[in-house]
Amino acid sequence: MPTAAFEDIAETFEFLDDWEERYRHVIELGKAMPGLDDAFHVPATKVDGCASQVWILPRIEDGRFDFQGDSDAIIVRGLIAVLHALYSGLPVAEVEGVDAPAALARLGLDEHLSAQRSNGVRAMIERIRLLAADAS
Repeated sequence: MPTAAFEDIAETFEFLDDWEERYRHVIELGKAMPGLDDAFHVPATKVDGCASQVWILPRIEDGRFDFQGDSDAIIVRGLIAVLHALYSGLPVAEVEGVDAPAALARLGLDEHLSAQRSNGVRAMIERIRLLAADAS
């Protein structure tokens, strides 16, 4: 079940006419997302399998999953923001059951990302799932 934050993104995408507008919206989501302190740009938080530098720092509070993320590439920061909207606030036990590829397909991201970016998104999703599994 997608979160309300993800549904907001999906609704906005429905009103954007072309991929260029959607691409700009993803970039704006990334710019609006709080950055991760440089002290957390370390190997323990780095996501392997991404062409860009990506870091994800999990936060579990009251059994709910959340994370902060960052990247050196602005579009990737936007993709992290989309994933944050998809997963943030879910009970830890529900993270594994999220059909992220289907959710991202609703936005058209599956069709408009390069193979390299798509691989990076898959790596981020896998990292999020592992972090949630480790927390449960």
